[in-house]
Amino acid sequence: MIISSLLDTDLYKFTMMQVVLHYFPAANVEYKFRCRTPNVNLVPYIDEIRSEVHKLCKLRFSEGDLDYLRRMRFIKGDFIDFLALFHLNEKYISITPSAKGNGEIEIDIQGPWLHTILFEIPVLAIVNEVYFRNTQQQPDYSEGRERLRDKIQLLGARPEFADCKIADYGTRRRFSGRWHEEVILTLKDGLRDQFTGTSNVFYAMKHGLTPLGTMAHEYLQACQALGPRLRDSQIFGFEMWAKEYRGDLGIALSDVYGMQAFLRDFDMYFCKLFDGARHDSGDPFDWGERLLAHYEANRCDPRTKVLVFSDALDIPKVLQLYERFRGRCKLAFGVGTNLTNDLGYNPLQIVIKMVKCNGQPVAKLSDSPGKNMCEDKAYLAYLRQVFGIDQPEEEAAGK
Repeated sequence: MIISSLLDTDLYKFTMMQVVLHYFPAANVEYKFRCRTPNVNLVPYIDEIRSEVHKLCKLRFSEGDLDYLRRMRFIKGDFIDFLALFHLNEKYISITPSAKGNGEIEIDIQGPWLHTILFEIPVLAIVNEVYFRNTQQQPDYSEGRERLRDKIQLLGARPEFADCKIADYGTRRRFSGRWHEEVILTLKDGLRDQFTGTSNVFYAMKHGLTPLGTMAHEYLQACQALGPRLRDSQIFGFEMWAKEYRGDLGIALSDVYGMQAFLRDFDMYFCKLFDGARHDSGDPFDWGERLLAHYEANRCDPRTKVLVFSDALDIPKVLQLYERFRGRCKLAFGVGTNLTNDLGYNPLQIVIKMVKCNGQPVAKLSDSPGKNMCEDKAYLAYLRQVFGIDQPEEEAAGK
């Protein structure tokens, strides 16, 4: 059984889910799966994936799980009461071979947002683990351990970088649950104070680590259908977040409409209200410089703000970013696939993204065009017009 606990997911799923319970309990959504890695045939493993999802849908939160969540200062009692009754329902998810007949599979999740939001992370972890346990039946863990030791040594190689800290963000694309746990324990022992925690709630609970996370793209995407008007959807999302958490969990996601649109909406009020922002697409160095300048222009001392970097990081890039921005702001680094799926095999670039909310298309306009996921080109064009965003050359050329 690949997933043995409903806590085996990222913290931001619970923080978003609580907002959904309190403000959008009637919202209906649709998510779709995509494998961005070319020439991967997942069809032979479809029955195994379905079997694991079936087991996932049998899980319930234990009293120990609920007690752990209850101790988090930002989790509210009525949400715990709801989770005590919660389970994932198979009727909301379908897994079929693609009609294209090219080895791709289609995973479609449709239903109430409140009852489908917890599918994404464990389903991605299931697809990864099923794929790798079939294609790499005798994993080279010694290679993975050597690579992990090299990362730890690199982080500790320079005394002036002793305050450079990383966290594990690697649940969704991990090689396996067993390897994920070994990575976390090795980082905990090898990095000590340089390891700040994990986004995975189950391993945070099990190993006494800090669970990390605030919001993800789907939250701000859904606000396109839930807010008063499209142009104000990002502002609406931030305001509803602040209404729920009253200054807690104060890291804003910046790349749902690109950095330029984010800075237009992230005015002095939000600059002062939120603790910082998270980077997840585009050039991280440019993003950091622009955000620090924006704080200064809005009369905020950048040294009091947190810049969280989490886009396809490896340790050399973490160190480069730390060297650029240290002393100018607070820094946090979330490293994912490079930690939890680096044994010498090509990791799968798989995602599950929200594509509709209340029957309306939703999308993100990433600073990395390859991350966009919306089949409705007319809606994408309208979204660009509303937010004043130019079409990337890659999309204009039909790539």
